[in-house]
Amino acid sequence: MPRRKTRSRTRWSLWLALALAVLAPVAAGVWALGEIDRPGPHADEVRIEVKPGSPLRAALQTAAEAGALRHPRLLELYSRALQPTRRVTAGRYALAAGLTPRALLAQLEEGRVVLESLTVIEGSRYADLRRALARHPEVAQTLAGVDDASVMAQLGLSGVHPEGRFFPDTYKFAAGTSDLDLLRLAATRMTQELDAAWRSRAADLPLRSPDELLTLASIVEKESARADERDRIAGVFVSRLRLGMRLQTDPTVIYGIGDAYDGDIRRRDLETDTPYNTYTRAGLTPTPIALPGAAALRAAAQPRITGELFFVATGDGDGSHRFSRTYEEHQRNVAAMLARQRAGRATAASTSEAGR
Repeated sequence: MPRRKTRSRTRWSLWLALALAVLAPVAAGVWALGEIDRPGPHADEVRIEVKPGSPLRAALQTAAEAGALRHPRLLELYSRALQPTRRVTAGRYALAAGLTPRALLAQLEEGRVVLESLTVIEGSRYADLRRALARHPEVAQTLAGVDDASVMAQLGLSGVHPEGRFFPDTYKFAAGTSDLDLLRLAATRMTQELDAAWRSRAADLPLRSPDELLTLASIVEKESARADERDRIAGVFVSRLRLGMRLQTDPTVIYGIGDAYDGDIRRRDLETDTPYNTYTRAGLTPTPIALPGAAALRAAAQPRITGELFFVATGDGDGSHRFSRTYEEHQRNVAAMLARQRAGRATAASTSEAGR
């Protein structure tokens, strides 16, 4: 009888061992899957940086050390089981509070990094863009000391003057993006915007190519501070081009003066001939004079033709202009603008004197 009880106990022990052998991995798997979707231990957003070339293990360990992951090794094993050759994208990551391991893994794999920004202002110049790139702390500098011709060659635009060729906008990018890549992005955008404007252009424009449209748009951009006047100003320039009149626009003169410009245009500047002086030379300037935005491109492509040939600032301080069809009317508008400026200076001087 005792021998029978011993055999019974042995059978139960074997069954129990077998059950544990089967159930333990199942329980471990259930636990592991629960951990994969369990909210992370961090109550606040955590930021980490994944270095270029870092393997998945190193990225997960970085997240764990930052307090955003409990079991980095478990997540690595889970990832390898699904995709043995999974790669992570380098960059800075913002891991939301309580982000689950599964969501963290997806963020690393998809490269949803923190984006930096660079704003290129409409009407700024290519030189301003180069300086902005050089100053940006998150842009990888690869073009220090590289001249403009070499930069354009690297962009596949050999022999093209860089002015006007980069679209002004706010660009989002991952930290460590190179200056050349950002220039390539802006150049591609300008090509797209210019092509769209050229396709939509009005009939019978006195422009022979998209390049001439770009040049006109840059002049319109520098002359127009108000959205409601861009197409009207473009119309004045188009009308002048049709009649063979000189454009006589100050921003082109300023561009021709270059770094010697001190903030004032004098009569001698208007009379000194340069390739960009539209008081001494007919037609468009040899290149754009600034980076025009989409609105200026549209205005140049679809100008509002009213028969007006002149415009001058009102002097009201709001960037508005007075337009006219005849030179006599234009002269009256100029006289009114000068009188308004004198009155403004007199008022300012009187206020300053009274405040002493």
